[in-house]
Amino acid sequence: MTEQLQTLIAGRWRDASGPQYATEYPHDGSTVATLHAATAADVDEAVQAAEQARRQRSWAGLKRHERAAILHRIAAGIRSRGEELAQLQRLDNGKPVNETRALVASAAGTFQFFAAACETWEDQLTPARGDYLTMSVHEPLGVVGAITPWNSPIASEAQKIAPALAAGCAVVMKPAEITPRMAIELARIAQDAGVPDGILSVLPGKGSIVGDALVKQPLVRRIAFTGGTTVGLGIARLAADKLMPTSLELGGKSPTIVCADADLDHAVKGVLYGIFSSSGESCIAGSRAFVHASVYDAFKARLLQAVQALRVGDPALESTQMGPLVNQGHRASVERYVGLGLEEGGKLLAGGRRPDGAAYGRGSYYLPTVFEGLPNGARMCQEEIFGPVLALLPWTDEADLLAQCNDSVFGLASGIWTRDYKTAWRIGSALQTGTVWINTYKLFSVSTPFGGVKQSGTGREKGRLGILEYTAQKSFYWGLNDAPLPWAD
Repeated sequence: MTEQLQTLIAGRWRDASGPQYATEYPHDGSTVATLHAATAADVDEAVQAAEQARRQRSWAGLKRHERAAILHRIAAGIRSRGEELAQLQRLDNGKPVNETRALVASAAGTFQFFAAACETWEDQLTPARGDYLTMSVHEPLGVVGAITPWNSPIASEAQKIAPALAAGCAVVMKPAEITPRMAIELARIAQDAGVPDGILSVLPGKGSIVGDALVKQPLVRRIAFTGGTTVGLGIARLAADKLMPTSLELGGKSPTIVCADADLDHAVKGVLYGIFSSSGESCIAGSRAFVHASVYDAFKARLLQAVQALRVGDPALESTQMGPLVNQGHRASVERYVGLGLEEGGKLLAGGRRPDGAAYGRGSYYLPTVFEGLPNGARMCQEEIFGPVLALLPWTDEADLLAQCNDSVFGLASGIWTRDYKTAWRIGSALQTGTVWINTYKLFSVSTPFGGVKQSGTGREKGRLGILEYTAQKSFYWGLNDAPLPWAD
């Protein structure tokens, strides 16, 4: 049965002001929910209410441990509805249910972590250099905008809402148009946990309407964005006109490096997980695998055998490893890239097509795909596909390897497979990426900062100091001198 959703705007559950639209289950194209898209007028209403609400004693007057208690209750609320939320996210974007369970658990952990960080966050007495006492404190920026993607909604949204609330800010969230459900459910949980009306609003809809209005709104003091590089660059230009800080977690074309001494069992499974989990719909997907020539054939044989064994199918099944892509339009984009790879001279080793069978006919499924024979300069090795497509590239010389890995406009993540810690440190230090995984891949900790370099973005999320991204630093000087300042003598 199709559900009619409302959303939380300026403290009220209601329909947004724009046209009604439907969200679809990628497994079979069925309609999951209908809701109304937000408009620029809804953005203004939400931001104005957020500005008023954040100044009230029920929020601005809370001590940090009191805000932390609310964040702990949000974490508990997520956990109490864990299985329900995992199933709803499965319907929202087609991820296998085991993966959506992990994302829900991650969101709860994020709120718990920032609750602890909020309660133990300390300002500083700085060393005085005269007859005065100096202090450095951090104050909430005010109203912040959070714009999240469709591939991992609940985890991405928690990574923005939790530190912003911990800092004492109000949040206006714009989820991806096609996956609004998790943001709406988080708003309900936050409200039940005691977040005051107006402090959190959720505005689903088109980025070109809602996102632009949110970035341009004069009272919005910061934007946290996760999504495509083109949109992120546009946000950066708009933010520059306001001198507004941003965190932009954008695209990637992450290299994974298999060295001659790598444990091939670990490397094969790690490379598989890095590119084909989440159906490759991940900004940190390890889509370029550089394999040392001495082990290239052995690695390729094991990899292809493992690819054929991957279980592609219904995301509701516990055994499924790869579900559908998010929709038919995105699958068409992946197919265009596979066609381009063939035109560029690549050799297709696996996949490159839709799976056969009636079970897949109505969904947006695509098989795990492996290419070889392409140079690193090929478009398929340079542009983000955001799908289950891996390019294998042999290497022999380490200097040339590093030049190829770093020959990219992106710099989000990378992986290294080697038994030698010196090799791992040397290569990892030379890679121009925000994250380096060594003998593992695609593992995350909320306590460790995450972000990219180059066109993979600016700023960092996560980590204990992630709260400070939502604050403005202020200095205090307390005069201790007995005599007046001498200048006017």
